[in-house]
Amino acid sequence: MTLKSLQQYGKGFQLKVLGSLLTDKTFLLNVRDVLQEGYFDADSHKWIISQIISYFDNYHTNITMDVLKVELQKVENEVLVVALKEELRNSYEASQDDLEYIQEEFTTFCKNQEMKAAILNSTDLLKDGDFDGIRNQIEKAMKAGMDKNMGHEYNKDVETRYREDYRPTIPSPWPELNAGIQGGFGPGDLAIVFGNPGGGKSWTCVAMAAHAVKMGYNVNYYTLELGEDYVGKRFDCYFTGHSIDEVNKHRDEVQILVDGLKGKLIVKEYPPKGATVNTIKSHVQKCMDMDHKPDMIVIDYVDYLRAPSKGKYNERKDEIDDVFIATKGLAKELKIPIITPSQVNRMGAKDSVIEGDKAAGSYDKMMVADMCFSLSRMKEDKVLGTGRWHVMKNRYGQDGMTYNLKMDTNNGHITFDGESNASDLIPDDKPIYSLTKEKMEKIFDKT
Repeated sequence: MTLKSLQQYGKGFQLKVLGSLLTDKTFLLNVRDVLQEGYFDADSHKWIISQIISYFDNYHTNITMDVLKVELQKVENEVLVVALKEELRNSYEASQDDLEYIQEEFTTFCKNQEMKAAILNSTDLLKDGDFDGIRNQIEKAMKAGMDKNMGHEYNKDVETRYREDYRPTIPSPWPELNAGIQGGFGPGDLAIVFGNPGGGKSWTCVAMAAHAVKMGYNVNYYTLELGEDYVGKRFDCYFTGHSIDEVNKHRDEVQILVDGLKGKLIVKEYPPKGATVNTIKSHVQKCMDMDHKPDMIVIDYVDYLRAPSKGKYNERKDEIDDVFIATKGLAKELKIPIITPSQVNRMGAKDSVIEGDKAAGSYDKMMVADMCFSLSRMKEDKVLGTGRWHVMKNRYGQDGMTYNLKMDTNNGHITFDGESNASDLIPDDKPIYSLTKEKMEKIFDKT
């Protein structure tokens, strides 16, 4: 029996896969992470796969015929026993043919089986109009198959850890901040800027995005609060230095400055809770299809996104947690940084330096982030154009640092004005916490 005579990926192909799994330890090792008995059509094949997986997980080698004979004695269905004996005999006979082809095609086989399951599972989702859920099913199916990358081999990959491009970064506009985060925002980073309503969070994100564009990086700016044109005018203000009220009088200047930008900026508007992380991902793919690959993404705000699936959340907090986890996943998948502002609770509005316990919603979103900052601006700060920038969490260096800053909310220009002594700004009964999981849990245990 040759492979050419078999229906592609049908019973004959699956029989040969069984043969390879029973006899080739290397093949089994490579596919264990993705191997599922549900990929196989016949009940007898599913039983054999379950035995292969169970034995390998316990003993890290291929199951033997002697062990299979013992397990066969436990099967009460006589019809199944007859089928199992025949399929096991055929599997071992088939194992000698077309091994290389079988192993090469296994990834495609997994994708096909996952796709078939996705189509069947999407029926109910279609009835509910949950197209994001359907998209998730399809994307999961397309990713099925072997991952032959074992990971970073610490003992062998010393040189790769010290390459200049090991973590290429996009710097923020502030050298003081860049020095503390290893140069800027790197591939897969999720950075959150916390602050009070009207405190300048969005302006800060505009400043970060505009600085990146000036340096030649492409940026996608997703706004779920303000309109595209208004956000565009904020960028005009930043580049020209004019206020939002005065920039209309300087259109020629705006045009000259825009024409001189090295990078490309896309501003895309979605209504609050009118988009998901998948919506953002689809738009990024559309941009890439049109030869615009973003180097950085700003989402203003991630909190306004919907979770990919409907109806499974009892509280909005749980949905937001999943949204932030999905956003971090998107950053890792695209290998670019994502920056987003986020609100603090009412108590945070009263603090000179906002700490992690004042974040609105759940602190889980901070745990998934790589960097968390707070922009603290009380009523007098808004009058004086001052504020404080605090490093709440930093995977790439020290946290707990607080900087004085000057901020012009007419044009988004922000300058750091030296490091402040945060202990002088916060009462003794409210110590500064570094945002580790353990410390955050202590904070929330008290509240």
